[in-house]
Amino acid sequence: MYKLAAAFALVASPALVALTGAPAGATGLQIEIEGEGANGTVTVDLFEDLAPKHVEQITAIAAAGQYDGVVFHRVIDGFMAQTGDVEHGRLGGDMRRAGTGGSDRPDLPAEFSDYNYDRGVVGMARAQDPDSANSQFFIMFAPGPFLNGQYTVVGQVTDGMDVVDAIKRGDGPNGAVIGQPDVMQKVTVTE
Repeated sequence: MYKLAAAFALVASPALVALTGAPAGATGLQIEIEGEGANGTVTVDLFEDLAPKHVEQITAIAAAGQYDGVVFHRVIDGFMAQTGDVEHGRLGGDMRRAGTGGSDRPDLPAEFSDYNYDRGVVGMARAQDPDSANSQFFIMFAPGPFLNGQYTVVGQVTDGMDVVDAIKRGDGPNGAVIGQPDVMQKVTVTE
């Protein structure tokens, strides 16, 4: 079985600011993706009922504009596309460090659910510690039942899976993207 915790390893950033609340009525994200592979908009419905703390965190990060310009640094064909490293994953940065950072917000305790990791599901990346998710997330290309109950589900793509399917793939067993990765140009919180 693929060791996902190692594939999603990230180094926790110190908590510099207290967690702020998500914008009132926040129920989704609109992600504008640009790059060599994907160009278009992806709409994600967020599951506040399944993972309220994680949804609050990622909507606060998105509302602050911190996801804008962040790349898809790890993309494994037939599995998932990972992004959200607001510390080291910015377009133009040192891509060797992409995937090792988080945000200036605290790591979150796991909010596991019975929701299945099917195609289009959005989950939170974490290190081996189940309580280490921060800002990074991944979108499933295909079902991954071995993730069920092991990683926090935060949402589901409701429009734009064709754009997700076109995200530039990585090479090697950990899916690191070589050259110019596709990027979340703009991430907007929707109501």
